[in-house]
Amino acid sequence: MTKSTAENQASEKNSSGGDDNKKNGLMTLIDHLEELRSVIIRCGFALVLCAVPCGFFWKRIFDLLTAYPLKLSDPLPTIIYTTPAEAVMLSIKIALYGGLLFASPFIFLQMWKFISPGLYKNEKRVIIPAAFASTFCFLSGVAFSSFLLPMMLKFLTGFGAGLLDPYFKAGEYLGFIMRICLAFGIAFQLPVVAFVLAKMGAITHKTLLRYARHAIVGIFILAAILTPPDVLSQVLLALPLLVLYGISIFICYIFGKKNMALMQK
Repeated sequence: MTKSTAENQASEKNSSGGDDNKKNGLMTLIDHLEELRSVIIRCGFALVLCAVPCGFFWKRIFDLLTAYPLKLSDPLPTIIYTTPAEAVMLSIKIALYGGLLFASPFIFLQMWKFISPGLYKNEKRVIIPAAFASTFCFLSGVAFSSFLLPMMLKFLTGFGAGLLDPYFKAGEYLGFIMRICLAFGIAFQLPVVAFVLAKMGAITHKTLLRYARHAIVGIFILAAILTPPDVLSQVLLALPLLVLYGISIFICYIFGKKNMALMQK
């Protein structure tokens, strides 16, 4: 047997073994990396597709971002830009943030589908509900942050009233608004993660109760990381997170019991 013939047989054996793995639902590290690349490409395409319309209407979006969050502020801040290209970069950022918001249902679906090969057949049933729940919780977190932003900015702008005149750089102001919205959107995923882990049998309500003290400390640390460096923003994120942790305990109690009952049957 020649060397080339042996190499061809070995390659055919490897490829057939890979096909058998895929047929049996098994994926190698290379398969996972290829799937991750496909997920990133699809999510990036969806992001760009949704960002283009937001780029056309970036001025109207920015007017909304300045009118509503600052409606309670006194004195009313002046929005400025200090570099020639800042307005251009601002429009790009608004387009990308808007694209992320509108593409979030598709992105969450792709994320949950990516982890589905690591789940058992009965656990894969939670993928579609988890994708919808992730989208709902993310948008709920963004909406909740929008409700808090006027009060937050009222406190921050009024803190130095009479002594300092508020002038906000457009890019930094947009970054502040987006960090708050994304922080709340991500934080509101906690019940969804608890639901999936409870259905998988990875955690129970007793687990969350056992580590409640550690979770409280972790929540305040996470709030300090996700929010801008001011105490008010951190507390306003930490308090809803504590409530969501309590909701997660209840979710684990309900769905954990159902999962146990199904396993016993």
